[in-house]
Amino acid sequence: MPDLRRGVLYGVAAYTLWGLFPLYWPLLKPSGAVEILAHRMVWSLVAVAAVLIVRRHWSWIRELAKQPGKLALLTVAAIVVTLNWGTYIYAVNTGHVVESALGYFINPLVSVLFGVVLLQERLRPLQWAAVGFGALAVVVLTLDYGRLPWIALTLAVSFGVYGLVKKKANVAATESLAIETLVLLLPALGYLAFLQASGEATFPHHGAGHAALLVGAGIVTALPLICFGAAAIRVPLSTMGLLQYIAPILQFACGVLIAKETMPTSRWIGFSIVWLALAIFTYDSIRAARASARARRAASAGTLDHVVT
Repeated sequence: MPDLRRGVLYGVAAYTLWGLFPLYWPLLKPSGAVEILAHRMVWSLVAVAAVLIVRRHWSWIRELAKQPGKLALLTVAAIVVTLNWGTYIYAVNTGHVVESALGYFINPLVSVLFGVVLLQERLRPLQWAAVGFGALAVVVLTLDYGRLPWIALTLAVSFGVYGLVKKKANVAATESLAIETLVLLLPALGYLAFLQASGEATFPHHGAGHAALLVGAGIVTALPLICFGAAAIRVPLSTMGLLQYIAPILQFACGVLIAKETMPTSRWIGFSIVWLALAIFTYDSIRAARASARARRAASAGTLDHVVT
């Protein structure tokens, strides 16, 4: 199988698994969101450690230990991903699946704004149009919900910051998750010990099946990240940009079709504006990627002509 096709399959697998998360977290009730989060941290580390053992890949630890700057960035990433994971689990288990999907729909627009504010990047006109429509959608949905859609904004901003920090750290996905979950291990174990001591823990007091599902939280966290890492090295960024919409589309479908969350007309209008913004953003991204590819080919041809002459 060609490398690109394999990469696309890995990407589809990663985003499909992320998109189906709303089906998994409700299975962990009666565990509360924070208890689920703590188990997710602990068992994710176990799952990632198992992958690293199978790969016999440990040399990166020595190299990373010599780079305190990267370790600091991964610590920040761990804190941010805690906020993201916790908010998402809370959203799904309290009947806000559609709003959580909104967060991942608007995440690309938030990431663009981060580029402007933090990296002083200049936006193209269509990018500004997409951001403007995204802001309008947030206003419409704020009026619809009767409150700021804080779940969506928290997920979008935290995931945007997480991506920015991970890009700066430049550590492979599996290795990065290993460090992040290691940073989170002691707080997670401390909280689980507190629950056990206070008699409020659900693990392992609700049967083997429930305990297995809590342990499985580590696998369902690690597996899509491993697939994503395999896709990222094989698939062009523009293609990954298109694949990323699989996850919120599936999350939205889970919320509307399975969780049966209400969708009044005003909410459909708000989401339609978001989708319009993303259509503009995607069109502009594809157009820019093609223009960049043409420029590279022209430059390469010009260099070759110069060498020949």
